[in-house]
Amino acid sequence: MLSLSSAYHYYIYRGITDFRCGMDSLSGIVRKELKQDPLGGDIYIFFNRRRNQVKLLHFEGDGFALYQKRLERGTYELPGSTDQHSIRLSSEALLLILRGIRLDSVRRRKRYSLPAVD
Repeated sequence: MLSLSSAYHYYIYRGITDFRCGMDSLSGIVRKELKQDPLGGDIYIFFNRRRNQVKLLHFEGDGFALYQKRLERGTYELPGSTDQHSIRLSSEALLLILRGIRLDSVRRRKRYSLPAVD
């Protein structure tokens, strides 16, 4: 079962995705376009051209899981990035995107946090 936690790395594929693609085609995009291993346990996020559908691909150790959602109204917001192929984001940012909250309107209060470890 997919759970959004800080234990995973999340990558948004910035290209247009044909939503007829299944797990094998999406894992091929991860390998060829993102130059990453889809079996590594990271979660990869794909949007269709109109950005009203999203797919999340995750390898859970014994097989791929694919989560798909289609909005009945509205679109998903993509965060800006200088990288042409992918955007790495936190589980919090992904949750905001999935819930339809504008990322530029989020203001965080000051908190202590450990430095990120890659």
